[in-house]
Amino acid sequence: MDQHHWAERRGKENKQRPDDHRTPYQKDRARIIHAAAFRRLQAKTQIMGIGVDDFYRTRLTHSLEVAQIGSGILGQLRSQQQYKAILPCRSMIETLCLAHDIGHPPFGHGGEIALNYMMRDHGGFEGNGQTLRIVAKLEPYTAGFGMNLTRRTLLGFIKYPQIIDTLWRKQPAINVNDPFINSADWRPAKGLYQADEDVFEWLLAPLPKHDAALLQSHQPFDEFRERTVFKSLDCSIMELADDIAYAVHDLEDAIATGTVTSAHWHELAVNELEQIAHPWLKANLMRISQQLFSCQAPDRKDAIGELVNLFITQAHVSQQDERFQSSLLSYQVGLSEPLAAFLTYLKRFIYQAVIRKPEIQQIEFKGQKLIIDLFSAFASDPMRLLPSSSQAKWADAQEKNGKGHRVISDYISGMTDEYAYKVHQRLFSAP
Repeated sequence: MDQHHWAERRGKENKQRPDDHRTPYQKDRARIIHAAAFRRLQAKTQIMGIGVDDFYRTRLTHSLEVAQIGSGILGQLRSQQQYKAILPCRSMIETLCLAHDIGHPPFGHGGEIALNYMMRDHGGFEGNGQTLRIVAKLEPYTAGFGMNLTRRTLLGFIKYPQIIDTLWRKQPAINVNDPFINSADWRPAKGLYQADEDVFEWLLAPLPKHDAALLQSHQPFDEFRERTVFKSLDCSIMELADDIAYAVHDLEDAIATGTVTSAHWHELAVNELEQIAHPWLKANLMRISQQLFSCQAPDRKDAIGELVNLFITQAHVSQQDERFQSSLLSYQVGLSEPLAAFLTYLKRFIYQAVIRKPEIQQIEFKGQKLIIDLFSAFASDPMRLLPSSSQAKWADAQEKNGKGHRVISDYISGMTDEYAYKVHQRLFSAP
């Protein structure tokens, strides 16, 4: 694998930084940590709304934990000597994990669905696609190249390597007289924006044409959408770390705040988990279940740590598809089938027991409606209502290609939950 191509940046740099001995990937990590988009994660919803409780995780603390887990996975993988040459460095994995959520809009998936609905005729909206857009174009570290990160880092961010327009099989029906939308219908097709195809093409340039084409493969997902099949080795590490943090640490939040009780766990989870044929689960499920709901906080912490350790230490490299020539695409990181089933069940449990609770869904619905209101207002008179910096971008986009709606989407998606509330009140509430 030619490391030179993967360490390249889209924009040429001439930094006056004498005695700076950092690697390109250490510089990438520093740019993420100092970015405004990264700081805003402290005020964006993870699962429970900001201000509901002071214990739970925000997207910032979640991202810090993902970085810690990703670093742990990488350390574990380095013991597999045959793969050391193709594994990323620690700085790169931490960069991917720290920034994997910076494209998420306010109000979690409710905000994402709302923006996707409002952008339905303008290229759609999707959190991972927005992450690439922020780091490669929007963050004002450079003029036009965003944070100007290395090629390998940018490729590592891409969980769904295909243009969104290609992934829609058909658009859901729309009732223009109904002020509300069905959130299931308007879940995003997961991919990248047509507006950022230039970045995507640059990322794929060092790959053999066969690999680039295969990487963009997709297959039917549901009535409306297709889903991509492959991702890079680096991205698979980041995604596994994200899944572990979501499944285990968000379970801790739910237990600590009383959202999930021992009765919930035993009624919904234990019987299902007993069916998974893994020796650790067979030997430890009941003990871990007892510790999770112990009145002693250290017991719960120890159980959470044991679960995280289980997944980290069992991660391994395997071949993704032998048709790839590039080792960066040929291999991926994952878990054995029983442990993957365990992790998948924990994620599903959090979704069913926490996210789908009516109280949480009502908060998400409120945020969804608020985002639709904001977008409608800005789109009605952008040169009057958008902030001056966004007005200039909107006018420029309209003049170039009539793509001003993407500027409105960029502005709203960058808001924190609290700021979106304030702007909505300024526009719609009585003085």
